[in-house]
Amino acid sequence: MPKVSVVTVCFNSESTIRDTLESVLSQSYRNIEHIIVDGGSKDRTMDIIAEYRESLGPVISEPDKGLYDAMNKGIGLASGEIIGILNSDDFYERNDVIEAVSAAFRSDSSLDLVFGDVVFVQPPDLETVSRYYRAGHFRPWKLRFGWMPPHPATFVKKAVYEKHGQYRLDMKISADYEMFVRWLINARLNYRWMNRVIVRMRAGGVSTGGLKSSLILNKEIVRACKENGLYTNLIFVLTKIPFKLLELMRRPIRGVE
Repeated sequence: MPKVSVVTVCFNSESTIRDTLESVLSQSYRNIEHIIVDGGSKDRTMDIIAEYRESLGPVISEPDKGLYDAMNKGIGLASGEIIGILNSDDFYERNDVIEAVSAAFRSDSSLDLVFGDVVFVQPPDLETVSRYYRAGHFRPWKLRFGWMPPHPATFVKKAVYEKHGQYRLDMKISADYEMFVRWLINARLNYRWMNRVIVRMRAGGVSTGGLKSSLILNKEIVRACKENGLYTNLIFVLTKIPFKLLELMRRPIRGVE
């Protein structure tokens, strides 16, 4: 049973971090290492984390150079064969998520990454889905049009990071996008989509933070593609907007579809 390392990056997350910690702790799969990388929180985040210390793997709290620098630290600390990123305001949809992910990797040794779907909720109502991103339509060529697998619902072999590098620190919002271009276009890694919701996300994160964030995001997507030899332009990327609006009307069947 391969060890799965879950990396959670946090900063002043006292209002949400408990849900994240409980989500990982309640997983039916037992060989999990939950790594916490805190950016030097000034609120009660670390006090809450201390309550779970015996069930956690490495925990660090120190200033960092941003979100992706903190993720890179967590990846560097990971001892698992498989690594997933779970944000400090997100949580797994069901307690058998990691079990299903591990089974997918065990069923096909050639797989480099596995991803599923995500749903978004609007706090404080965590039960009502406001948006559903079903990733079954994804194909690597769609990266040039701004489509990517949902990052929090993606699990990757540690060997992939060791061979192809970690997140770039010169991008504010889209280093995860650039990583997918590197993995799926340049390296042509093997992947599988799981037909199930993996993560429930609170809306309002850095990549969904309004018009300014959207502008930065799309410009960085164009840059990520071009710097990896994949032609695109801003018009190509903006064609995804009508399809994104359809996500507001979709609703999943809870868990496995």
